[in-house]
Amino acid sequence: MTHYGIIGGGILGMTLAHRLAEAGDQVTLLEAAPHLGGLADAWQLGHVTWDRHYHVTLLSDMHWRKVLGELGLDDDMNWVETKTGFFTDGQLYSMSNNVEFLKFPPLSLIDKFRLGATIFYASKLTDWKKLEQTPVADWLRKLSGRRTFEKIWLPLLRAKLGENYTKTSAAFIWATIARMYAARRTGLKKEMFGYVRGGYAKILARWTERLIELGVDVRTSEATQDVAVTVDGTPLVETDNGRYDAFDRVILTTPSPVISKLCEDLSDDEHSRHNGLQYQGIVCASVLLKQPLAQFYVTNITDDWVPFTAVIEMSTLVDREEFDGNSLVYLPKYVSPDDPLFEESDESIQERFVVALEKMYPHFRRADVLDFRISRVRNVVSLSTLNYSENLPPMKTSLPGVYAINSAHIVNGTLNVNETVKLAEDAVRMLMVERAEGRGMRAEVAVGSRQ
Repeated sequence: MTHYGIIGGGILGMTLAHRLAEAGDQVTLLEAAPHLGGLADAWQLGHVTWDRHYHVTLLSDMHWRKVLGELGLDDDMNWVETKTGFFTDGQLYSMSNNVEFLKFPPLSLIDKFRLGATIFYASKLTDWKKLEQTPVADWLRKLSGRRTFEKIWLPLLRAKLGENYTKTSAAFIWATIARMYAARRTGLKKEMFGYVRGGYAKILARWTERLIELGVDVRTSEATQDVAVTVDGTPLVETDNGRYDAFDRVILTTPSPVISKLCEDLSDDEHSRHNGLQYQGIVCASVLLKQPLAQFYVTNITDDWVPFTAVIEMSTLVDREEFDGNSLVYLPKYVSPDDPLFEESDESIQERFVVALEKMYPHFRRADVLDFRISRVRNVVSLSTLNYSENLPPMKTSLPGVYAINSAHIVNGTLNVNETVKLAEDAVRMLMVERAEGRGMRAEVAVGSRQ
């Protein structure tokens, strides 16, 4: 039996702990927050408890759906056909089907054809590594044309990536399109999204119970301060309560800049690779409203005067009874980790966001706002820069028994729960193979010594 210490109790850490414990290993899961879940945790809005950030499950998310089935949550899953909106030139348009796409006024018929062809072409591509060598702006401009790029793609890239879009490869947009079209390949040809009744609060509570049943030592409100290796090669973890724990193996699932800080004894190359990854952060407002804004689950925004990236109206997907009959809206803004928005007061952000809603939706009244909360996370997703996969830090570090496995290692997909679960399960298989090979080598040495 191997004793694993897993640092970080988000979806990645929870999946690693789950699969390793199932395999018969001893697992300790360390999380700095008071509860597990990471970016998928839940919080309180008025009298409503729901997800702190917006999440959906696609029909094609088979890795995540398998976990939900194992937790006995299949019967709590609801599938809903949703609609998509587009806010451009101060107007709100529906872009939920082919007819609406063809009627979309901001683009000419040729522009629409090239846009549709670009999306279709990207959905069929499989050689994502080649796309890593091409800047996303160059790729989209070539396929969709200058006007479509400047009118549609460029505002969306800036909204999601800021000026970092200039450093991002075409693999980014390919992964985004591939995920959104994967569910349609099931044959339904509809935009079907799913959610679990009770949200991630229910999922995480059930999952935490399951981990404890499997024998995982779940330790929350315990932040890791240092990871080192003793002179005899034993990984040692120091936590903020002055505790030192020795493990056979330690897996860090935190963002790469944090890994570099926690593991001072990594090689210069490893520090350079971890700190060289460019992360994008998020400032996301959760807004509980008396009345809905529109009928769209997601409204993409191209007007640069709007201070948030998109409008995600969760209550177009989730039964409003979950929100006491109210509407829940997310207003995300993706920014670099050092953006001044992280230091702006909640009151200032709320005022700017509410003013924008008043301009976008004439029927909206600020008196409709029942609660307004802001989540700030500096390191959310590692940007798919040029030649990204070639510059990644290795999962197996130079420190004996210490592994760095985080969401940056999702190299051919977007950051979402399904890809995170897949990454964890792939990593567990790697660990099992490595351990089996190690046992084989030791057995050969033992046989040789007896001969």
